Amino acid sequence: MPRISRMIIENQTAVYHVMSRTALDGFPLQAFEKDYLVELIKRMAGLFFTEIFGYCVMGSHFHLLVKMIPEHHLTDEQVKKRLVQFYGEKKAPVGESQLLTMRQKIANLSEFVREIKVNFTRFYNKRHGRKGYFWGDRFKSLIVEQGETLINCLAYIDLNPVRAGIVAKPDDYRWSSLGHHIQTENKNGLLSTDFGLKEFNVKSKKERIRRYRQYVYEAGAIQPGDKPFAKTIPEKTVGKQRKKNFKISRTDRFLYRTRYFTDSGIIGSQEFVSSTYRQFKHLFASRQEKKPKAVKGLDGLFSLKRLSESI
Repeated sequence: MPRISRMIIENQTAVYHVMSRTALDGFPLQAFEKDYLVELIKRMAGLFFTEIFGYCVMGSHFHLLVKMIPEHHLTDEQVKKRLVQFYGEKKAPVGESQLLTMRQKIANLSEFVREIKVNFTRFYNKRHGRKGYFWGDRFKSLIVEQGETLINCLAYIDLNPVRAGIVAKPDDYRWSSLGHHIQTENKNGLLSTDFGLKEFNVKSKKERIRRYRQYVYEAGAIQPGDKPFAKTIPEKTVGKQRKKNFKISRTDRFLYRTRYFTDSGIIGSQEFVSSTYRQFKHLFASRQEKKPKAVKGLDGLFSLKRLSESI
Protein backbone atom coordinates (compact mmCIF):
# COMPACT_ATOMS: atom_id res chain seq x y z
CA MET A 1 0.00 0.00 0.00
CA PRO A 2 1.27 3.52 -0.78
CA ARG A 3 2.13 5.70 2.17
CA ILE A 4 -0.49 8.21 3.28
CA SER A 5 0.77 11.73 2.65
CA ARG A 6 1.87 13.54 5.77
CA MET A 7 -0.21 16.58 6.74
CA ILE A 8 2.09 19.57 6.35
CA ILE A 9 0.89 23.17 6.30
CA GLU A 10 2.70 24.71 3.35
CA ASN A 11 4.05 28.28 3.32
CA GLN A 12 2.85 29.00 6.85
CA THR A 13 4.38 28.75 10.28
CA ALA A 14 2.93 25.66 11.99
CA VAL A 15 3.46 23.64 15.18
CA TYR A 16 3.70 19.84 15.16
CA HIS A 17 3.69 17.20 17.88
CA VAL A 18 6.14 14.56 16.67
CA MET A 19 6.29 11.05 18.12
CA SER A 20 8.65 8.19 17.21
CA ARG A 21 9.12 4.77 18.78
CA THR A 22 12.03 2.32 18.65
CA ALA A 23 11.75 -1.00 16.79
CA LEU A 24 13.71 -2.76 19.54
CA ASP A 25 12.21 -4.62 22.48
CA GLY A 26 12.23 -3.21 25.99
CA PHE A 27 13.73 0.17 26.83
CA PRO A 28 16.94 0.59 24.84
CA LEU A 29 17.15 4.33 25.54
CA GLN A 30 19.09 4.45 28.79
CA ALA A 31 20.60 7.58 30.38
CA PHE A 32 23.59 7.77 28.02
CA GLU A 33 21.42 7.31 24.91
CA LYS A 34 18.88 9.83 26.16
CA ASP A 35 21.62 12.40 26.70
CA TYR A 36 22.86 11.86 23.16
CA LEU A 37 19.39 12.12 21.63
CA VAL A 38 18.72 15.40 23.46
CA GLU A 39 22.07 16.74 22.21
CA LEU A 40 21.08 15.76 18.66
CA ILE A 41 17.78 17.62 18.97
CA LYS A 42 19.70 20.71 20.16
CA ARG A 43 22.23 20.40 17.35
CA MET A 44 19.65 19.98 14.59
CA ALA A 45 17.56 22.83 16.01
CA GLY A 46 20.62 25.02 15.37
CA LEU A 47 20.59 24.11 11.68
CA PHE A 48 16.89 23.89 10.84
CA PHE A 49 14.50 26.83 11.00
CA THR A 50 12.57 25.69 14.01
CA GLU A 51 11.42 26.71 17.44
CA ILE A 52 11.38 23.90 19.99
CA PHE A 53 8.62 24.22 22.58
CA GLY A 54 9.17 20.91 24.29
CA TYR A 55 10.45 17.36 24.22
CA CYS A 56 10.52 14.20 26.30
CA VAL A 57 12.82 11.23 25.71
CA MET A 58 11.50 8.02 27.27
CA GLY A 59 13.02 4.55 27.32
CA SER A 60 11.37 3.42 24.09
CA HIS A 61 10.23 6.59 22.31
CA PHE A 62 10.43 10.37 22.18
CA HIS A 63 8.06 13.32 21.84
CA LEU A 64 8.87 16.65 20.27
CA LEU A 65 6.76 19.80 20.03
CA VAL A 66 8.25 21.93 17.28
CA LYS A 67 7.33 24.99 15.24
CA MET A 68 8.52 24.89 11.62
CA ILE A 69 9.24 28.20 9.91
CA PRO A 70 8.57 28.24 6.13
CA GLU A 71 11.45 28.82 3.73
CA HIS A 72 10.21 32.16 2.39
CA HIS A 73 10.84 33.60 5.89
CA LEU A 74 14.55 32.88 5.42
CA THR A 75 16.98 35.28 3.80
CA ASP A 76 19.99 33.89 1.95
CA GLU A 77 22.22 35.34 4.64
CA GLN A 78 20.28 33.56 7.38
CA VAL A 79 20.56 30.27 5.50
CA LYS A 80 24.30 30.76 4.90
CA LYS A 81 24.91 31.66 8.53
CA ARG A 82 23.27 28.48 9.78
CA LEU A 83 25.08 26.31 7.25
CA VAL A 84 28.47 27.78 8.14
CA GLN A 85 27.83 27.41 11.87
CA PHE A 86 26.78 23.79 11.41
CA TYR A 87 29.22 22.51 8.77
CA GLY A 88 32.12 24.95 9.14
CA GLU A 89 33.26 27.52 6.57
CA LYS A 90 35.14 25.05 4.35
CA LYS A 91 32.42 22.40 4.15
CA ALA A 92 29.27 24.54 4.22
CA PRO A 93 27.14 23.94 1.07
CA VAL A 94 26.62 27.62 0.22
CA GLY A 95 27.01 27.55 -3.57
CA GLU A 96 24.12 29.02 -5.56
CA SER A 97 22.56 25.67 -6.50
CA GLN A 98 23.32 24.14 -3.09
CA LEU A 99 21.74 27.09 -1.31
CA LEU A 100 18.38 26.52 -2.98
CA THR A 101 18.37 22.84 -1.99
CA MET A 102 19.47 23.53 1.58
CA ARG A 103 16.90 26.33 1.97
CA GLN A 104 14.14 23.82 1.22
CA LYS A 105 15.69 21.17 3.45
CA ILE A 106 16.15 23.18 6.63
CA ALA A 107 12.55 24.37 6.58
CA ASN A 108 11.17 20.83 6.20
CA LEU A 109 9.73 18.89 9.14
CA SER A 110 10.41 15.44 7.65
CA GLU A 111 14.05 16.33 6.98
CA PHE A 112 14.45 17.70 10.52
CA VAL A 113 13.16 14.50 12.14
CA ARG A 114 14.99 12.27 9.64
CA GLU A 115 18.34 13.87 10.50
CA ILE A 116 17.74 13.29 14.20
CA LYS A 117 16.73 9.66 13.72
CA VAL A 118 19.38 8.70 11.17
CA ASN A 119 22.21 10.23 13.19
CA PHE A 120 20.98 8.60 16.38
CA THR A 121 20.78 5.18 14.68
CA ARG A 122 24.42 5.50 13.56
CA PHE A 123 25.48 6.43 17.07
CA TYR A 124 23.49 3.62 18.71
CA ASN A 125 24.65 0.93 16.28
CA LYS A 126 28.29 1.95 16.67
CA ARG A 127 28.06 2.08 20.43
CA HIS A 128 26.37 -1.35 20.67
CA GLY A 129 28.19 -3.06 17.80
CA ARG A 130 25.07 -3.79 15.81
CA LYS A 131 23.55 -3.13 12.37
CA GLY A 132 20.04 -2.44 11.12
CA TYR A 133 17.07 -0.33 12.07
CA PHE A 134 16.65 1.30 15.44
CA TRP A 135 13.36 3.16 14.91
CA GLY A 136 10.05 1.51 14.06
CA ASP A 137 7.50 2.87 11.60
CA ARG A 138 7.94 6.40 10.30
CA PHE A 139 7.30 9.10 12.85
CA LYS A 140 3.81 10.34 13.66
CA SER A 141 3.03 14.04 13.50
CA LEU A 142 0.03 16.03 14.66
CA ILE A 143 -0.67 19.65 13.73
CA VAL A 144 -1.16 21.67 16.93
CA GLU A 145 -2.97 24.99 17.25
CA GLN A 146 -1.06 27.57 19.26
CA GLY A 147 -2.55 28.84 22.50
CA GLU A 148 -4.48 26.61 24.89
CA THR A 149 -4.07 23.51 22.69
CA LEU A 150 -0.30 23.98 22.59
CA ILE A 151 -0.09 24.32 26.39
CA ASN A 152 -2.19 21.16 26.84
CA CYS A 153 -0.01 19.24 24.39
CA LEU A 154 3.18 20.48 26.04
CA ALA A 155 1.89 19.49 29.48
CA TYR A 156 0.95 16.05 28.13
CA ILE A 157 4.53 15.62 26.87
CA ASP A 158 6.13 16.79 30.13
CA LEU A 159 3.86 14.55 32.21
CA ASN A 160 4.93 11.37 30.38
CA PRO A 161 7.51 10.30 33.01
CA VAL A 162 5.02 11.03 35.82
CA ARG A 163 2.22 9.01 34.18
CA ALA A 164 4.70 6.14 33.68
CA GLY A 165 5.63 6.19 37.37
CA ILE A 166 9.29 7.05 36.71
CA VAL A 167 9.27 10.27 38.75
CA ALA A 168 6.85 11.86 41.22
CA LYS A 169 7.48 15.40 39.94
CA PRO A 170 7.92 16.41 36.28
CA ASP A 171 10.86 18.69 37.21
CA ASP A 172 12.85 15.65 38.34
CA TYR A 173 13.05 14.13 34.87
CA ARG A 174 15.97 15.72 33.09
CA TRP A 175 15.20 14.41 29.57
CA SER A 176 12.12 16.61 29.20
CA SER A 177 11.42 20.24 28.48
CA LEU A 178 10.27 21.12 32.00
CA GLY A 179 13.29 19.34 33.45
CA HIS A 180 15.49 21.31 31.03
CA HIS A 181 13.89 24.60 32.08
CA ILE A 182 14.20 23.94 35.82
CA GLN A 183 17.51 22.09 35.95
CA THR A 184 19.47 24.18 33.43
CA GLU A 185 17.42 27.40 33.27
CA ASN A 186 16.90 26.70 29.56
CA LYS A 187 20.59 26.40 28.76
CA ASN A 188 21.57 28.04 25.43
CA GLY A 189 17.97 29.18 24.93
CA LEU A 190 16.98 25.89 23.31
CA LEU A 191 13.29 26.11 24.21
CA SER A 192 10.81 28.77 23.17
CA THR A 193 8.41 30.17 25.77
CA ASP A 194 6.27 31.97 23.20
CA PHE A 195 3.26 29.81 23.97
CA GLY A 196 0.73 32.06 22.27
CA LEU A 197 -1.68 32.13 25.22
CA LYS A 198 -2.84 35.44 26.70
CA GLU A 199 -2.25 34.49 30.34
CA PHE A 200 1.31 33.45 29.45
CA ASN A 201 1.99 36.64 27.50
CA VAL A 202 4.28 38.29 30.05
CA LYS A 203 7.72 39.75 29.39
CA SER A 204 9.56 37.73 32.01
CA LYS A 205 10.51 34.25 30.76
CA LYS A 206 10.95 33.21 34.37
CA GLU A 207 7.33 34.15 35.10
CA ARG A 208 6.12 32.29 31.99
CA ILE A 209 7.83 29.14 33.21
CA ARG A 210 6.39 29.60 36.71
CA ARG A 211 2.89 29.83 35.23
CA TYR A 212 3.50 26.87 32.94
CA ARG A 213 4.91 24.84 35.84
CA GLN A 214 1.73 25.59 37.83
CA TYR A 215 -0.36 24.46 34.87
CA VAL A 216 1.57 21.17 34.60
CA TYR A 217 1.33 20.39 38.32
CA GLU A 218 -2.41 21.10 38.45
CA ALA A 219 -2.99 19.01 35.30
CA GLY A 220 -0.74 16.25 36.58
CA ALA A 221 -2.84 15.79 39.71
CA ILE A 222 -5.89 14.88 37.61
CA GLN A 223 -6.43 11.23 36.67
CA PRO A 224 -6.64 10.91 32.86
CA GLY A 225 -10.04 9.52 31.88
CA ASP A 226 -8.61 7.36 29.09
CA LYS A 227 -5.75 5.98 31.24
CA PRO A 228 -7.15 4.74 34.57
CA PHE A 229 -3.82 3.16 35.59
CA ALA A 230 -1.64 6.19 34.83
CA LYS A 231 0.16 7.73 37.78
CA THR A 232 -0.67 11.24 38.97
CA ILE A 233 1.22 13.88 40.92
CA PRO A 234 0.22 13.39 44.60
CA GLU A 235 -2.06 16.12 45.92
CA LYS A 236 0.36 16.60 48.82
CA THR A 237 3.16 17.40 46.37
CA VAL A 238 0.98 19.85 44.45
CA GLY A 239 -0.06 21.47 47.76
CA LYS A 240 3.57 22.09 48.71
CA GLN A 241 4.19 23.74 45.36
CA ARG A 242 1.07 25.90 45.74
CA LYS A 243 2.44 27.21 49.04
CA LYS A 244 5.60 28.28 47.22
CA ASN A 245 3.47 29.74 44.39
CA PHE A 246 5.25 27.27 42.08
CA LYS A 247 8.50 29.21 42.31
CA ILE A 248 11.91 27.52 42.26
CA SER A 249 14.17 28.58 45.14
CA ARG A 250 17.95 28.80 45.11
CA THR A 251 18.03 25.65 47.25
CA ASP A 252 15.84 23.81 44.75
CA ARG A 253 18.16 24.80 41.92
CA PHE A 254 21.18 23.61 43.89
CA LEU A 255 19.58 20.22 44.44
CA TYR A 256 18.74 19.90 40.76
CA ARG A 257 22.28 20.82 39.81
CA THR A 258 23.82 18.05 41.90
CA ARG A 259 23.32 15.85 38.82
CA TYR A 260 26.51 17.42 37.47
CA PHE A 261 28.45 15.43 40.06
CA THR A 262 27.48 12.19 38.32
CA ASP A 263 26.82 13.24 34.71
CA SER A 264 29.94 15.25 33.90
CA GLY A 265 33.17 13.89 32.45
CA ILE A 266 35.23 16.40 34.46
CA ILE A 267 34.10 18.79 37.17
CA GLY A 268 35.91 21.32 39.37
CA SER A 269 37.51 24.75 39.09
CA GLN A 270 37.96 26.19 35.59
CA GLU A 271 41.76 25.65 35.79
CA PHE A 272 41.37 22.04 36.95
CA VAL A 273 38.83 21.16 34.24
CA SER A 274 40.93 22.79 31.50
CA SER A 275 44.19 21.09 32.50
CA THR A 276 42.54 17.68 32.96
CA TYR A 277 40.76 17.99 29.61
CA ARG A 278 44.12 18.52 27.87
CA GLN A 279 45.30 15.17 29.24
CA PHE A 280 42.23 13.28 27.98
CA LYS A 281 41.36 15.35 24.91
CA HIS A 282 41.78 12.30 22.66
CA LEU A 283 38.88 10.56 24.45
CA PHE A 284 36.33 13.26 23.53
CA ALA A 285 34.31 12.83 20.33
CA SER A 286 34.35 16.50 19.35
CA ARG A 287 37.32 17.57 17.23
CA GLN A 288 36.79 21.17 18.24
CA GLU A 289 38.39 22.49 21.40
CA LYS A 290 35.97 22.09 24.29
CA LYS A 291 35.73 24.79 26.93
CA PRO A 292 34.65 24.32 30.56
CA LYS A 293 31.10 25.49 31.19
CA ALA A 294 30.07 27.15 34.41
CA VAL A 295 27.56 25.22 36.50
CA LYS A 296 24.84 27.78 37.14
CA GLY A 297 23.94 28.18 40.79
CA LEU A 298 27.30 26.79 41.99
CA ASP A 299 29.84 29.62 42.02
CA GLY A 300 33.31 28.76 40.76
CA LEU A 301 32.33 25.28 39.54
CA PHE A 302 32.85 24.21 35.94
CA SER A 303 32.21 20.99 34.04
CA LEU A 304 32.82 19.23 30.74
CA LYS A 305 30.49 16.54 29.46
CA ARG A 306 31.77 13.60 27.47
CA LEU A 307 29.16 12.00 25.24
CA SER A 308 31.60 9.67 23.48
CA GLU A 309 32.28 7.46 26.49
CA SER A 310 32.41 3.76 25.61
CA ILE A 311 32.11 4.37 21.85
